[in-house]
Amino acid sequence: MNGSAPRTVSTAAAASAGVDDAATGRTTDVDQLRSLRRRRPFGAWFKDKGWRHLVGIAVTIFAIFPLLYVLSAAFNSTGTLVGSNALFSRIDFGNFTELFNNPARPYARWFMNTMVVGVVTSAATVFLGAMAAYAFSRMRFKGRRIGLLSLLLLQMFPQLLAVVAIFLLLSGISEVIPALGLGSQLGLIMVYLGGALGVNTYLMYGFFNTVPTSLDEAAKIDGASHTQIFFGIIMRLVTPILAVVGLLSFIGISGEFVIASVVLTDPDSQTLAVGLYSFVAQQRSENWGVFAAGAVLAAVPVMALFLFLQRYIVSGLTQGSVKG
Repeated sequence: MNGSAPRTVSTAAAASAGVDDAATGRTTDVDQLRSLRRRRPFGAWFKDKGWRHLVGIAVTIFAIFPLLYVLSAAFNSTGTLVGSNALFSRIDFGNFTELFNNPARPYARWFMNTMVVGVVTSAATVFLGAMAAYAFSRMRFKGRRIGLLSLLLLQMFPQLLAVVAIFLLLSGISEVIPALGLGSQLGLIMVYLGGALGVNTYLMYGFFNTVPTSLDEAAKIDGASHTQIFFGIIMRLVTPILAVVGLLSFIGISGEFVIASVVLTDPDSQTLAVGLYSFVAQQRSENWGVFAAGAVLAAVPVMALFLFLQRYIVSGLTQGSVKG
């Protein structure tokens, strides 16, 4: 008994000494790595990672400077862009006050018109595109592949090429159904929806293919119809691509100018893109400060929607573009 106690103590001491040696060894290795990093020459660091930081800083400055310039012009009531060369040399809210106090140019009405047209068109685009993508993804019918290719090819020709045809068509429709003719927001929405299919449907089609067909088959065994499967199962699983298509549609419609300027002839029914152009359309009465103030406020809904849907954007774009 007395002889075993010293051996136990010596074993414990040896074990603690081994732990101390291992810890010391790890500390030495960490110190050596840190010393190597400190000794790394600037040229090697720049060649490996430094140039990436430089490119990132340059791109950030390139992207932020126009935004700062527009903000500076919006808060400078001199009314000229030349006076805004010195960023934020003068800060006041004169441009914003004039923006909402001009009866000849109802900015608030333009803002609401843009929201109505953008929201309705985006929602209808998502719904129509989702139904078309579901049909192409889950159903097999004659002309399916040709239909997909036709949608993609037709989208290569922008609506700008059909401006004259759109004007003549709406002019003829206004004689029969004035609510769908020239000067009506409903007519503009119908024109936008006419070009809603194409790339959006193809993008949704790729995302719909990522949803396992076994879910559809299990639902059909339980007696579910295509309508119940579409609204009860598929639509809940493809939320990311719906958010992406809705966001892209809203952004495109909010900034669209050519077709909106042709269709909307009444100042009270115009959208922001058309209405804001009136501030700088005449050479002798240009007011870039008010125009910049209106542009800043017009970007708020798009930015808010982007921040709200940002968690869906990456997954919706990547999965929808590589699968199918």
